[in-house]
Amino acid sequence: MQSAGHTEITMPDWSAIAAVVLGVTAFSVAQGLTYPLISLTLEARGISTTLIGLNAVGFAIGLGAATLTLGALTARFRADRLIIASLIGCSLCLATFAATSSLATWFLARFLLGYFASMIFMIGEAWLNAACPDRLRGRISGIYGAGMCAGFAAGPLAIPLLGSESGFGFAISAIYLAIVAFATAMLMFSTRTTPEPSSTRDLFRFFKAAPLLILMVFAFGFADIAAISAMPVYFVKMGHSEAFAALSVTILALPTALAQPFIGLALDRLPRHGVAIAASLTAALGFLAIPFIEHPVLILIDYALMGGAAFSLYTCALTMLGETFRGGMLVAGSAAYSLAYAIGSGAGSGLTGSIMAAGGPAAGPLCVGAALLAFTALFAFSRRS
Repeated sequence: MQSAGHTEITMPDWSAIAAVVLGVTAFSVAQGLTYPLISLTLEARGISTTLIGLNAVGFAIGLGAATLTLGALTARFRADRLIIASLIGCSLCLATFAATSSLATWFLARFLLGYFASMIFMIGEAWLNAACPDRLRGRISGIYGAGMCAGFAAGPLAIPLLGSESGFGFAISAIYLAIVAFATAMLMFSTRTTPEPSSTRDLFRFFKAAPLLILMVFAFGFADIAAISAMPVYFVKMGHSEAFAALSVTILALPTALAQPFIGLALDRLPRHGVAIAASLTAALGFLAIPFIEHPVLILIDYALMGGAAFSLYTCALTMLGETFRGGMLVAGSAAYSLAYAIGSGAGSGLTGSIMAAGGPAAGPLCVGAALLAFTALFAFSRRS
């Protein structure tokens, strides 16, 4: 699994770590703002919900395309330059949303936004692991996860301030990312590490070498999207207000961000396998408990614990990736994680909605809880990859 000639670093490359966390947090803020903003803007123009949905699919296709081209790009270009180019690419895509109302152009820009975003996350996560010693890996992964969660949570809060009728929100996001790209480039002048090139063959090797880590990310994607998309529908169907359903998503995000540094500390102090099992079990019990809790405050407390535990699966997987693999396999693992999350989130939104339609609202959280419980058992009784 380890590449020839690679030795474990003893001192963290703080410049690289800061550049990666800064870049990913900045894009998370921009995505948290623009993801709902695109839908709201298209709806205000009278675009059908079908076309709005297809526009979102364009983003997902971009994510997949990036996964397939990552190996060739890392073999030809330096990883730090790819991250800067991707940040600039995201900025240009957002500027395109502000500059034109052409629906065809928006589809292309959405595809490219997904492509560049995936590059930022995949290369960034590989670099994060390459830049830190194992004794600090959990804590640094926790800070990274906190930045990502906080960014996604903060983005939508700017919509009431910037409005959704003009392109002002997109323009501000574009300028913001351009500034971050410049700051990231400045940090990269003093970095000591860089991810090694990968290949598509390494991607398939990783799926074979680490099925449980892949399953961990799949489970996170499944639970994450179910909590964000299906559970608000469940709350409305159970008689709660739409305001409560919206509040539940906010409550999900903020404690999740606050919890990740503590999860990272646990990953550095306790057996990482055990932390992952505890996180999965907590998330499973959180989903299973939802139909049996009536008081709104208790529901939100359960929801906060559930969300923090579910995202912790990704922090665990990211930490264990760097603990186990080296060299080009770090980039391959990050690409594999991107695919696993995409498949898991697709299954989480599709299956949970169908199960709720067939078996009633309560079947949704019970289904997700049971799936997480099965994963917990599998991970607990299988040899770690």
